[in-house]
Amino acid sequence: MTYQEKLAQIRNQMKADNVHAYIIPSADPHISEYLPKHYKCIPFASGFKGSAGTLVITHDHAGLWTDFRYFEQAVDELKDSGFELMKQKVQHAPEYIQWLIEKLDKGSVVAADDKLLSVLLGDLLTQQFAVKEISLTSKDYLSPIWENRPALPSEKAFLIDDKHIGQSVRSKLAQVRTALQKQGASHHLISSLDDLAWLFNIRGKDVSYNPVVLSFALINQKYATLFMDEDKLSIEEKKDLWSNGVEVLSYTDIEPAILDIPANSSIFIDPKRNCFAFYKLIPASIRIIKDTNPTTNLKAVKNETELSNTRAAMLKDGVAITRFLKWLSENIGKITITELSAAAELRKFREQQEGFVGDSFNTISAYKAHGALPHYGASEESNVEVKAEGLFLVDSGGQYFYGTTDITRTIPMGNNTEEESTDYTLVLKGMIDGCKVRFPKGTCGCQIDAITRKPLWDYAINYGHGTGHGVGYFLNVHEGPQVFNASATPVAVELGMITSVEPGVYRPGKHGIRIENLVNTIADVSNEFNEFYAFEALTIAPISTKIVKKELLDQSQIDWLNSYNALVFEKLSPLLNADEAAWLKAEVKAI
Repeated sequence: MTYQEKLAQIRNQMKADNVHAYIIPSADPHISEYLPKHYKCIPFASGFKGSAGTLVITHDHAGLWTDFRYFEQAVDELKDSGFELMKQKVQHAPEYIQWLIEKLDKGSVVAADDKLLSVLLGDLLTQQFAVKEISLTSKDYLSPIWENRPALPSEKAFLIDDKHIGQSVRSKLAQVRTALQKQGASHHLISSLDDLAWLFNIRGKDVSYNPVVLSFALINQKYATLFMDEDKLSIEEKKDLWSNGVEVLSYTDIEPAILDIPANSSIFIDPKRNCFAFYKLIPASIRIIKDTNPTTNLKAVKNETELSNTRAAMLKDGVAITRFLKWLSENIGKITITELSAAAELRKFREQQEGFVGDSFNTISAYKAHGALPHYGASEESNVEVKAEGLFLVDSGGQYFYGTTDITRTIPMGNNTEEESTDYTLVLKGMIDGCKVRFPKGTCGCQIDAITRKPLWDYAINYGHGTGHGVGYFLNVHEGPQVFNASATPVAVELGMITSVEPGVYRPGKHGIRIENLVNTIADVSNEFNEFYAFEALTIAPISTKIVKKELLDQSQIDWLNSYNALVFEKLSPLLNADEAAWLKAEVKAI
């Protein structure tokens, strides 16, 4: 079927049910950011492959709501699909709700699959639609028309030994139960895959790039039940979980388990990370407590084992990045190098590192104008040759036993313009200021975000994405609860949190520049004014100084850059051969 034929069949079902609008979010019953193929509903229905967006279908209009990161991609991928790009002003904001309220008549019916709506979104839709007496009903109009829909993944999962995690499952469950007691909750439902992977020290291959396992958990003060495909674990692994107080039941047993929660109990759920369908199953006699999963906060603060292993992973990654940069510099103009072949070469260098499992996300290999698309993904159709001129942006990461990396370097390829040099230096200034900041305990991400942006704001330049996101431990490359962006998210930056710092400049049709390091929050100074924190550089890879306009940097920024690149040479040179070490020494020469 063509996308227009699919759209017509969805509308036929809507008309048969007297439904006036149908919402298709990018989600699964775990409210995941990255989805297994079974739940890639938006690509199936419209052809749009971006990782964030919402489709809304009425009888006379079909639109995709997504943010600026995907505007050019969406225009290309939605061509002839019957869907129109609806440009979203704010990242992740459900702006289509107000559009529907304005377009639909009083008493209209809107449908969505409740398993793909978060509790937060389901409540918001219900409340806002009530103003115009619009009702929300649960419908799945995709399954009836989705021929050969991919099955749920069935690859084996595995447990990580406690010694590689630094904490046992039993100990983690005790922490969760303490949090439940403080909230006055007798039960706790967890659906978010990274929280479950952290809590049960389990990893898998159910979602590309994220080593998670499709599962749910129901916990009370005595028992913990993990609902997943039981065949994914060996008998020994299930016994291991049992010894930690965890019973493993079938993935599909979660719904009857919710219905069987004893009357007059209380249940704790995260409204952002549980689906509306399960929320509606909770018996009326049960008191519902809504807040962030305790595991989300516990997972964000890495222990010493996790930090030590992450540092080791960063060194392996730094070796791979250094070898890639050397290869690129020595072969450009001599052999044909494209965006895709460069990404493949970087992957080869990572594969040579002990403990490498796979990429932590789809590598962004973006030359010249493609760099202006923050989430560009090179394809056979878009792939271009990288030449000895302009700027080449590479944003990539690796999953290692044990650690997750995420790094961006913008590489000057030669014959760079004044504008490119200025933009590069301003991004570098912002990145340095974000990495070298000292801040008092209790500081939130929006404050770090503003400090990082100021060097760009001084030149009336801004970027539309956040400055930083949390990163998991051999887990999801995007992890909460901390985030460095303009929203006043009331989450303090705590000791042991791993976060990215990645400002950028994007000039459509010209170039994109982003420079990214991961940092760990460490204690700095304690005095009569407060405890002050700082950032430890975790990413260890050279930052090019070839086109830096030194006159735009202040002395503290110059000192930081020289010190950082010196640290890179100190840490990596013992892991390189003589030729590689000599190349790196020249690359990180002080300015």
